[in-house]
Amino acid sequence: MADQTWSSPSAAVDPQPDVGATAPTMTLGEIAPQLPRAAAPSISRGLMVRLAELLILMAAIVGAMALGLGLSAYLREHRFITAYLFAYGVFRLADLMVRDAAALELDREGFSRRMLYELVLLVFFFAAPFERTYIYGGEPPDWSQGLGLLISLIGLWMVLAARIQLGFFMPTTGASGEPVLVRNGLYRLIRHPIYFGEFVVLFGWPLEFGAPITLVLGSIVGILVMAQRISVEEADLAARFGDEYAAYQRVTYKCIPNLW
Repeated sequence: MADQTWSSPSAAVDPQPDVGATAPTMTLGEIAPQLPRAAAPSISRGLMVRLAELLILMAAIVGAMALGLGLSAYLREHRFITAYLFAYGVFRLADLMVRDAAALELDREGFSRRMLYELVLLVFFFAAPFERTYIYGGEPPDWSQGLGLLISLIGLWMVLAARIQLGFFMPTTGASGEPVLVRNGLYRLIRHPIYFGEFVVLFGWPLEFGAPITLVLGSIVGILVMAQRISVEEADLAARFGDEYAAYQRVTYKCIPNLW
């Protein structure tokens, strides 16, 4: 999902035929190719598809975690992990609800990209409890679990605040309809608060289990994925906004002020 926003011109609408015109006689074979194409799925239908995807993903995450733990009753005994999963589910739901239509990525390429991303997520959610259960044993310390939950909540706030800013409080087009580059709010200091917030949310998961191997490997993979997404998006934004975006890059950081 793109971390910046802009608008694109609406598709042109075909003019209605002259009411008084007389249609020429045509055979069935000549009429068939001229039948209108099926309408694109509506926003509400697209949202329902994404919500169904989310429900399936959350069920798979819980199943992956249960496999890693080997215990189905684990959630009942660990309030921090239960709170994390609840917060993550609410976050994903809220994230869908505040996106605009373009950000739902209903095309085939967007769907394939999401499935790959969510497969990586399942491996990540499996690895942390597996590492705790079968390598270290015992229970993670409460301070680690509490810290993981706190970090994830900070990431949730960052992502949702950025999406709400883009979707409800920032104009995406100027007076003449040209796209507008968002440069204030969370975007005043960093250019990709959504990508960074998503990374922070997941960074808290290995801490819930005191799983340092998953933390290190997951952080490396997460940084590489985030860097690739940022590279693609910034190339697109530079092509759209030219010198304006170059100037914006010179006075801001990608994700972490004074560091990166």
